[in-house]
Amino acid sequence: MAGSINLTLQKSLDALSVPQREKVNMLWTTFSSSSHSDRAIILQGILTMCCHSQLSLLTEQVAQLVRIDPFSLFPREVALHVLTYLDAQSLARAAQVSRRWRCLADDDILWRDMCEQHIGKKCAKCGWGLPLLEKTRRARAAAVTLASMSLKRPANGHGSDTGEPSGRPSKRQRSEEPPYTPTETLSSSPSPIHTSATPAAESSSSSSLCPLRLPESSYSCTALTRPWKSVYCERLTVERNWRRGRYTTRTLSGHTDGVMCLQFSETLTHPAFPVLITGSYDRTARVWNLETGEEVRCLRGHSRAVRALQFDEAKLITGSMDNTLKVWNWRQGTCIRTLEGHSEGVVCLNFDSNVLASGSVDTTVKVWNFRTGECFTLRGHRDWVNAVTLWDTQAPALSASTSTPPSSAPPQGQGLPDLDPGKMLFSASDDGTIRLWDLSRRSCVRQFTGHVGQVQSLRLIVSPEGCSKAADQAQQDALQSGIVDAPMAIDTTNPSAPYATTSLSSSVGGGSGEGPKPILISGSLDNTIKIWDVESGRAVNTLFGHIEGVWGVASDKLRLVSGSHDRTIKVWALDEGRCVSTLIGHRGAVTCLSLADDKIVSGSDDGDVRIWNFAPPAELVA
Repeated sequence: MAGSINLTLQKSLDALSVPQREKVNMLWTTFSSSSHSDRAIILQGILTMCCHSQLSLLTEQVAQLVRIDPFSLFPREVALHVLTYLDAQSLARAAQVSRRWRCLADDDILWRDMCEQHIGKKCAKCGWGLPLLEKTRRARAAAVTLASMSLKRPANGHGSDTGEPSGRPSKRQRSEEPPYTPTETLSSSPSPIHTSATPAAESSSSSSLCPLRLPESSYSCTALTRPWKSVYCERLTVERNWRRGRYTTRTLSGHTDGVMCLQFSETLTHPAFPVLITGSYDRTARVWNLETGEEVRCLRGHSRAVRALQFDEAKLITGSMDNTLKVWNWRQGTCIRTLEGHSEGVVCLNFDSNVLASGSVDTTVKVWNFRTGECFTLRGHRDWVNAVTLWDTQAPALSASTSTPPSSAPPQGQGLPDLDPGKMLFSASDDGTIRLWDLSRRSCVRQFTGHVGQVQSLRLIVSPEGCSKAADQAQQDALQSGIVDAPMAIDTTNPSAPYATTSLSSSVGGGSGEGPKPILISGSLDNTIKIWDVESGRAVNTLFGHIEGVWGVASDKLRLVSGSHDRTIKVWALDEGRCVSTLIGHRGAVTCLSLADDKIVSGSDDGDVRIWNFAPPAELVA
């Protein structure tokens, strides 16, 4: 721009006569040789002598001369630092200014920082959070061929030999089939639990099924990278779909009765596809390829409804209304062991590397120790135990909430199991309460009360900082208004002792009140979802929206989803407690669901499994 102005000025100067040209050159020479202060005085004097047309000319010329691209003057490091103060939308606009600006605004350093601020958490500046999309795996395409060859199910694998009544039972209906005779059982008496050895003893879907073997050769593929801006845009698209309720659905059919439990994983090292396992009232557990919707295997062995399941890389554990739990090699479709101990049906279970916990219709919780093979029972609930959740606090065993001294010895012949320090357990029951147990002491240390209906499901998460602050504010408001009472700790060693008001802060390693906090989420048949602050024991928020009971809840750091008897699934903003969207499609009560960064998988009394996918179609991503 300055070059064009100088060219125009030179042409105008050449058009003048020689005497006029000399006068102009003399004025320019005098001005250029003057000091800065003198120049200012000369300019001010000239401006006072200009007419309106001349001032207009000055305005036009000055506007062009003062347009300076700062990034053409700054070093690249300084320019990038300036751009770090922009949000994502402003960065995208800056990239449209010029090629130089686009080169800077698309820099990987900027978008990497942008991803760190937003992905997997709420941004403190804009309030947006983006899904993690942990499922992406590079070697998936390379292993698809082998996996499809080794996972062919027989033509008759979809049949049913359940013998259940043709009418679909309610969630609580109990069948009266003849007892099933297991080949290997494990009672409550101590004996080691080995879940990786022992030949298959029970029949699964078919003995002719090919086992889901590990690949014979490892797949090597070149690590692919892409710009951080592309990573951000992909996750932004998914987040916008969540907020606007845009999704695609797919239905998996195969169960002949209501689906009561499910779990899926997209991060297994093998097989090369995401795995979904579902359990049903038809007495089977089915393994699915979540990508294609193909049923890979059907596991049979329980004599009554499969009400609970959980799996990892090595094993699947199922709980049934036939009073047993079964440990499966889900890759080969074989039952490894049967655990017996409950006197009535098993409704829920949860395990980690140390222990397995199961809840039952018999109102008890049994804890099975993987290291020692021992099993002990927790008693305190007065009705069905519908949900159990293990919590590893990584802290010393509780001492402030119970009256039993740390040095007290257990009864003779009942040595404490080899449990990790600070191992805790939440349990929810039809009696309307949630209990927190210290497994090292085998005692209840807290009772959460507030629901007026049966509590059906639990989820424990570590809340983002924003949720913690909101919880703290809600607690302060409730205490000031007198709505809630102080939290109660229960001494189960002395049933007649009154409830003592105390805090779990010293027990769970909290106490500072700063940073993320453990948050417990519960769903109940009183149509509500409650969010509890574990350290204080108070309900910090109650979510209303369902018109019938809530059977299942699932959550991550950004959102919460709930399934209800009203046949709907609701998506909630976790930090706001606001319903974002309602998903309709099931023909029966939504009994179970699971949440991922870009999808919801739900099971229903109608026997269907639905996948609600919020990711854009693959062809659009490509």
